[in-house]
Amino acid sequence: MNAHRFALRVYYEDTDLAGIVYYANYLKFIERGRSEWVRSLGVDQVRLKAEAGIVFAVRRVEADYLRPARHDDDLVVETRAVAVTAARIVLDQAVMRGTERLFQARVVLVCLSAGGAPARIPAGLRQTLAQALPLGEAPPARRPDPAAATRH
Repeated sequence: MNAHRFALRVYYEDTDLAGIVYYANYLKFIERGRSEWVRSLGVDQVRLKAEAGIVFAVRRVEADYLRPARHDDDLVVETRAVAVTAARIVLDQAVMRGTERLFQARVVLVCLSAGGAPARIPAGLRQTLAQALPLGEAPPARRPDPAAATRH
């Protein structure tokens, strides 16, 4: 599947004294992009919490700041699914100004119960999320039981 695209404009409040986007605001931009990506797949996160008792939380972000964005720039957040497993989602995200990549990140999300304990992504939701993977990719199968290989 192609990347999900979310457009935004840089406001004065997004910038620092040098007139460039403050580094932490890129994390806000990609959060908005992730929220819109999930929404584009038909997933209502508020309803998911109420009905299934699960939420997603950022476990890890690996980010690269490549070029500065400035006040009034038109930007696009691109979100691509990389992997969907039983309990996590891996995404690649980029902030673009036209064809120029300003910021990129690999984000790992984990599924948690509403109380904060690790949880599995429900099978139907996992299937929905997996549809966003590049063609030919499928969610990884369950890990094989090493002991099963020795049993006959």
